[in-house]
Amino acid sequence: MPTYKLKYFNAKGFGEVSRILFALAGQEYTDERFTQETWPAEKPKIHLGQMPVLEVDGAAYGQSSAIARFLARRFNFYGSGDIQALEVDQVLGIIQDIINVLIKAFYEKDEARKAQFMAENKDEKLPQYFGMFEKLLEKNKSTGFFVGSSITLADVTVFDICDKVQAMVDFDKYPLVKKCRDNVASNPKVKQWLDTRPVTEN
Repeated sequence: MPTYKLKYFNAKGFGEVSRILFALAGQEYTDERFTQETWPAEKPKIHLGQMPVLEVDGAAYGQSSAIARFLARRFNFYGSGDIQALEVDQVLGIIQDIINVLIKAFYEKDEARKAQFMAENKDEKLPQYFGMFEKLLEKNKSTGFFVGSSITLADVTVFDICDKVQAMVDFDKYPLVKKCRDNVASNPKVKQWLDTRPVTEN
């Protein structure tokens, strides 16, 4: 059996999707966490000098999206066949668009421009993207899943982004996204992880 180690900060951030996939699969792994204090000393030894890092049988691999896709494929959460994989990927594309606008606002140094970006995200960008999610979920017969009738990487990633933007989104306006979020949270293996995972600020 392969061995897995996930290295990331003591935060949800870009590591939580992979942790949820491990939980869904019931797969044991080492959840190695670094703090802001321990990270500088560890950074020179880390693959590509950034995290998250996934080690599979001791070999290290980087990039959060690549890691999550690998785990989803390995644990059969990437749909069945190339069309369903395409359906998963289009959701991941929207997620990346959301991350891009959030990062743009977060790293803006000018306070006036930062406020402008944050207002645009809340009033325009996020409603646009969450409207796309609603359309895709409706297209899939309003099952509360993006692909077929079971959890895939698409659902897990949307669940994760919902957690990150919950203060900026009125989920009552997006009932199918809310249903998807509930489907992931109520999965017994995911629920166990959510109930027992370390409490972090973000």
